[in-house]
Amino acid sequence: MYHIDTTCIHAGYEPGNGEPRVVPIVQSTTFKYATSEEMGKLFDLEADGFFYTRLANPTLDAVEKKIAALEGGVGAMLTSSGQAANMMAVINICHAGQHVVCSTAIYGGTFNLFYKTLHELGIETTFVDPSITAQELATKFQDNTRCVFVETLSNPSLVVTDLELFAKAAHEHGVPLIVDNTFPTPINCRPFEFGADIVTHSTTKYMDGHAVQLGGVVVDSGNFDWKNGKFPEFTEPDESYHGVVYAERFGKAAYITKARTHLMRDMGAQASPNNAFLLNLGLETLALRMERHCSNALKIAQFLENNEKTAWVNYPGLESSPYYKLAQKYMPNGTCGVVSFGVKGGRKAAEKFMAGLKLATIATHVADLRTCVLHPASSTHRQMNDEQLKEAGVTPDLIRLSVGIENPDDIIEDLRQALAQV
Repeated sequence: MYHIDTTCIHAGYEPGNGEPRVVPIVQSTTFKYATSEEMGKLFDLEADGFFYTRLANPTLDAVEKKIAALEGGVGAMLTSSGQAANMMAVINICHAGQHVVCSTAIYGGTFNLFYKTLHELGIETTFVDPSITAQELATKFQDNTRCVFVETLSNPSLVVTDLELFAKAAHEHGVPLIVDNTFPTPINCRPFEFGADIVTHSTTKYMDGHAVQLGGVVVDSGNFDWKNGKFPEFTEPDESYHGVVYAERFGKAAYITKARTHLMRDMGAQASPNNAFLLNLGLETLALRMERHCSNALKIAQFLENNEKTAWVNYPGLESSPYYKLAQKYMPNGTCGVVSFGVKGGRKAAEKFMAGLKLATIATHVADLRTCVLHPASSTHRQMNDEQLKEAGVTPDLIRLSVGIENPDDIIEDLRQALAQV
């Protein structure tokens, strides 16, 4: 088994004699077969292969296998966005009349998914503070609870979740833990090793790293027991596939197989082959980039912590962070390249600071190789009211600084001159 940085480069695709050295773009919707019988076996899930790119494609397949290897899972499914990945990860096992326990420290778009869209679909959510005790967390489960959802490292508040605590609570109640691992990436944290059952990513972020493709992924650990009596979708026949029973036919890969053959079949939120190709290029340098993102971010966080114009700084790599100990437990080699902080003077001072930046760009995006900044309360989290913002750890003065891989001295100088204008 290779080290993870080697896995970034080589996993998922092994060219044969005379075949392309780099994963090729198979830009085709369909695939040829000699007989209807051969294709029929694919439709009946009795054989492996490609027949329509909405369900599977050679380019996507190679990248999915690479990401599954990086996370240590049995399989993965690429989606058209991170939002699609989270949506499909949940509704693969949670239906109308059922319930989810979810951390409040999550990305604003994900909060809206649970708070509004899933609610409108009949799925109710109980939001809990990530610092909740095990005893209190146990009281949040209901008979119809079907999963727990958290982020390893929350966007943008940078709360580090105690994965083992949430995993233990989920398993004691017979449900899986779903973890969005976008910010740390598997380079810095592999949630399956701490009890998580399903992992999601917005591959748009660090996995891509160049802001050129939109995508997401769902990864299955293969560890959860879907035969525990709570999930009949895996143990009862699926009549839309001639009565296949996923847990019997696909074993450890039951969850990810159902996600693809049922949800992707019906919802069609598939990634494109070209986007998968671009994502793979990003994955090949992921280990190198994360090392630089993290070292740069720590230097910038230390600079901001000692600047008289900043009101506060939050970065889990700082010893002053309330999440430092948890970060050392779950992400000892680094967290991510995102630093959140406040400028003295509140919202107006924050806006003036951002307007004075020259190297860093004001952008909605985060986690690519270019340094950028965002004011979440007026952008990504603007749909939240003040109480919801507080629960999500987003204050009105919070600035999300996504530290790139430029020379750290250039980034610091840009921040210095912008702060001087406040």
